[in-house]
Amino acid sequence: MDFNSKYEIEETSTFIITRNFTRVALQFPDEMLKDSMRVVRAMREEIRRARGGELEGERRVGLYVMADTTYGSCCVDEVGAAHVNADCVVHYGHTCFSQTSTIPAFFVLGKAYIDVSNCATKIREYASTNQKPILVLFGLDYSYAITSIKEALVAETSDSNIMYSDVLCSTMDPMKDHVVSDGNQNIFGNGTTHKTCNPEARTKCHIGGLTWSLPLGHKIEDFSLFWIGPESAAFTNVVLRFNNCGIVRYDATNDHLVTDLYQQRKILKQRYYLVEKAKGANMVGVLVGTLGVAGYLHLIHQMKDLITRAGKKAYLLVMGRPNPAKLANFPECDIFVYVSCEQTALIDSKEFYAPIITPFEAVLAFSREHEWTGEYTMEFRNLIGSSFNSQNRVNAARFSFFKGGFVEDLEDEEDGNHEDDACALVVAAEKALQLRESSQQLLVRGLAKSGAEFLVAARSYQGLKVNYEDSQPSPVLVGRAGKASGYESEKRQQ
Repeated sequence: MDFNSKYEIEETSTFIITRNFTRVALQFPDEMLKDSMRVVRAMREEIRRARGGELEGERRVGLYVMADTTYGSCCVDEVGAAHVNADCVVHYGHTCFSQTSTIPAFFVLGKAYIDVSNCATKIREYASTNQKPILVLFGLDYSYAITSIKEALVAETSDSNIMYSDVLCSTMDPMKDHVVSDGNQNIFGNGTTHKTCNPEARTKCHIGGLTWSLPLGHKIEDFSLFWIGPESAAFTNVVLRFNNCGIVRYDATNDHLVTDLYQQRKILKQRYYLVEKAKGANMVGVLVGTLGVAGYLHLIHQMKDLITRAGKKAYLLVMGRPNPAKLANFPECDIFVYVSCEQTALIDSKEFYAPIITPFEAVLAFSREHEWTGEYTMEFRNLIGSSFNSQNRVNAARFSFFKGGFVEDLEDEEDGNHEDDACALVVAAEKALQLRESSQQLLVRGLAKSGAEFLVAARSYQGLKVNYEDSQPSPVLVGRAGKASGYESEKRQQ
């Protein structure tokens, strides 16, 4: 494949010139970094050619290569771009299409190899044996071939029960309102569903940079999904989000149709296990997994408020990409909530000392008003504006599978509902009681601890010890003088 076509040199240069950008950040993932200098040279030549060979015009456009992003490479690195005062970011490779908050972006998705005729044959064979209409989804690096696949299918069959998704956009401007979600689905029923402007009022959906329109009166469960691409985070997101749909995956590399998705569907059971485990946590760490996705700061405040209202302690942690060594420094936290884009939200926490859950799972764990209905989302913007911070608190005891009994969660001790300080002291003391029977424990009350209490009670190392018994100041001693190779006192001894 032609190099300039693969990296869309002409389209990128046109985007830069038409918008009069003078400082452009080029963001490459690790696997494309080896081609970064060739891209820079080709883009400079294209910009000079488009401007009629003006050397002065070429010098006015500064190109800066960015690598080793702060968080996931699928997100636009607005922090790195701000270091060079960039006017825009050109993002190469796979992307999550998370909405930027401060800077425009242009996406070059790449072009992976695919045999168009074989793929069209697999779709036709699957559609002929399926009773439901087919919705074709794909990895973003196969988007360039979708038109050819459509033409191949039209030439072979006139089946109208096959729908195709499309890429959201190739350019993105900063979101003006960081609070309002632009997702098509609010998982708790408070969101606004986007509609197209045609007379049929088709429902528009999107996930992971793909968008499609459902016919009037149809739901996504009425379709079978055909995924084109390898097993990836984007595909796992589709499996979890649309877990009620039949899904198959076409492996374009090996020209093979995969129908057994047991491992992907097993993830859903594992996530529900983590939700149940999170309900018994006392201290929760909120991990910041992005600094550029629009609305992330608003959701962080919502998560902290949700955790506090559940009677738990919340700690905000900013550490870049989390790993077991980093999180091991916070043994106080029983569980972590990772606020990031949908492509990096799932972290396999087998090697971690404490589980890591998503904001959606945190809502299920810490809000007694919501029960899991089987629907799942990893797009945190679908949660912004939801009413999971309601004041109507459910005080009934819940059953804990891990403790083998009923558990009463602590209420917020700082809600200010007590009449006086004496009453507040009595209530706080009552919450510390544990009710037990002689034979077995039937009712357990969770104790909301803090990091300071954990320091005294559980940490083996508590810092340097101070000798409080000897309060007399130590005498001032004169130290050694000179060089380490020979102090003055050593010379006198010689």
